[in-house]
Amino acid sequence: MTAQSLLRKSTGLNLSRATAERAVQQRMAATGIADHAAYLKNITPDEMTALTELVVVPESWLFRDPQAFALAAEFAQARLAAGSRMVRALCIPCANGEEPYSLAMAFCDAGIPLPSFAIDAVDLSPACIQRAQAGIYGRNAFRNQELDFRDRYFEPRGDDCYRINDIVRRRVSFRQGNLLSSDIAPARHYDIIFCRNLLIYFDKPTTAAAIAKLSFMLADDGVLLAGYAEVPSITQHGFAPVPYRQAFALRKETAQPPAAAAPLPIAQRPARRVPAHKPNAAATGTRAPASAAPPAAGTRARTSPAAAVRQPTPPATEDLLASARVLADQGRMKEADAACRAIIAQAPDTADAYFILGLLNEAASEPEQAQAQLKRCIYLQPDHYEALCHLALLAEQQGDRSTAATLKARAARVYQRQTQRQTVN
Repeated sequence: MTAQSLLRKSTGLNLSRATAERAVQQRMAATGIADHAAYLKNITPDEMTALTELVVVPESWLFRDPQAFALAAEFAQARLAAGSRMVRALCIPCANGEEPYSLAMAFCDAGIPLPSFAIDAVDLSPACIQRAQAGIYGRNAFRNQELDFRDRYFEPRGDDCYRINDIVRRRVSFRQGNLLSSDIAPARHYDIIFCRNLLIYFDKPTTAAAIAKLSFMLADDGVLLAGYAEVPSITQHGFAPVPYRQAFALRKETAQPPAAAAPLPIAQRPARRVPAHKPNAAATGTRAPASAAPPAAGTRARTSPAAAVRQPTPPATEDLLASARVLADQGRMKEADAACRAIIAQAPDTADAYFILGLLNEAASEPEQAQAQLKRCIYLQPDHYEALCHLALLAEQQGDRSTAATLKARAARVYQRQTQRQTVN
């Protein structure tokens, strides 16, 4: 078994071969094992945990995407007003605790009584759970412009560190677990589930299995909060979006919640604690109304994509795109790449071909090439939601918060327009 397949079996993560091998080499050096095959063959559960720690991505901060917490708080208020005695929430993965603690603070700010809510927080990484239970955070966890919550709920600990107070700490229960293999909760146990930026690391079958587990644990009229790049996948598996500005919330398609429990009438209202991001003229995607990306080499001259009317993809090209997607899903990267380039040679304005190329570059751990292809995609199709989402994720991974915020806002506007059209239709 390869390092890549071993980690995928253990975690579900769809890692590149380079990432998996890099982690194995680090652990081999740390343990003094020189034989690669012997290391993989004799790996123990404890060593598997240590290896996993090297590939998990515990990147988060307090009140990341604040509208999600505003929606959750309003949903909880409506739930209690409708007669529920307890609101139960789950955050998975919980990273270092930033998300569940943010949810607890949002509930407190909304005036929800402490005995009326309980939050479970689960993560694959024991190290993350240990840090979350400690509840100590440095400057990197406080990235929003508005930090009044820090004065209310944190105690200074020196060296620019702060510790969450005990009142909030006691409302969150942390434990190690795996969404795919752990028995986390019984059916329909949670009213609210946060599962953000986990599915992006899964292949399609694993994504479907993960969504099935989330659906199993979520109440039939509950709400699921996802990452903005994950909404399209989730809507393909029995969920429908909730039109609440930039919250990226979903409900089961079969849900028939009482009117009091639905926060839909305030879909257009800005949530509290939303920092006023000023667009950066130099940021990716903001140089012109269409996009910052130049046309790809060999493409035809064209008018502003923002003003252009999108033409339907010819059937023959659509068939080639479908074939390229299948090849990519099967892990046949070189063949998928060749298929996309053949499409572009025939029809240079095919945005989805550049999108697939961008995903292939992401999978190969080539972020700069991925960004270049995704920029070409949104130059040709400015409302390509998934391309905007992946560009935002790449910008976040590179620490470019201004660009990530701008792209995320663009994706949110596209998502909102699409949701409104679906509602009208």
